[in-house]
Amino acid sequence: MVFSFSLVLFTSPVAAHDRAKALEQEVLELKKRLIAIQDELSQIRTDSSRVEQQVIENKQAIKEERVIVQQKIESEKEVIKKAILEESPRNMIFFRGGWARQDHHHNGISVQSGVAPVGAQQQAPLNAWYVGAGFDFGLTKDTWGLIPKTELIAELMFEYKQFGTVLGNALANEPTQLAGGDLNPRHVTSSTVTVSAAPKIKFLEGYRLRPWIIPAGLAIHIISPPSETITFFQPAVMFAAGADYKLWKNIVLGVDARYHLMGGHLDGLRLNGLTLGGYLGIGF
Repeated sequence: MVFSFSLVLFTSPVAAHDRAKALEQEVLELKKRLIAIQDELSQIRTDSSRVEQQVIENKQAIKEERVIVQQKIESEKEVIKKAILEESPRNMIFFRGGWARQDHHHNGISVQSGVAPVGAQQQAPLNAWYVGAGFDFGLTKDTWGLIPKTELIAELMFEYKQFGTVLGNALANEPTQLAGGDLNPRHVTSSTVTVSAAPKIKFLEGYRLRPWIIPAGLAIHIISPPSETITFFQPAVMFAAGADYKLWKNIVLGVDARYHLMGGHLDGLRLNGLTLGGYLGIGF
């Protein structure tokens, strides 16, 4: 009996110690699992925050991109609107003035004349001043698709040139010497009125500075005094070149040079000549 009791007393503490050890091991395992679960939850929270932040950033980026796109659209609208408002007009009225010179003197019925070689017999000057006006009618902005940025224009123009005043011959004498009068010449003004129609090729459509040429145009000259055979009209071919610059809105300032070629003598007249000057244009 004594031996059995001693064995029980010896065995019980050992078993209790083993159970305590096992229990402590289980607690440690549970603690490790809890820590792992906490780490996973923390990682999930971190990932969730990162994803949420990314979503917020993406939303902000989309919003900013939308604003930028809207601003670009508005800017393009303004550019298009401004381009429409500032588009070069198809038509223009212009006013010209400048200097002119004939290649030959203008003889006539009441100035120097071989038909009536009596009286003062002065020749009209070669140099003149001129004024004029005209219209440009736009036909196409790209020569019907053949040449980009090259406009074809129909020009209709008239001008007045005055070469000066001279003393007239017997037919401009008061009274005429042909009727026995004394030398008392009147003043005779030599002038020319020109009406022309021509195709004008204008380059650099859309630019402020635009050169142009007229390869050939028709000009009709009305001369005063008339020729010695009383011819008033004389046709010619007109060649021209120039350029204009857009000052503001539809107002342009330009310069041009034109040459009129008569092509021969018409009733004793040969009035080939040059004009150099400037013009002010208003588009419409």
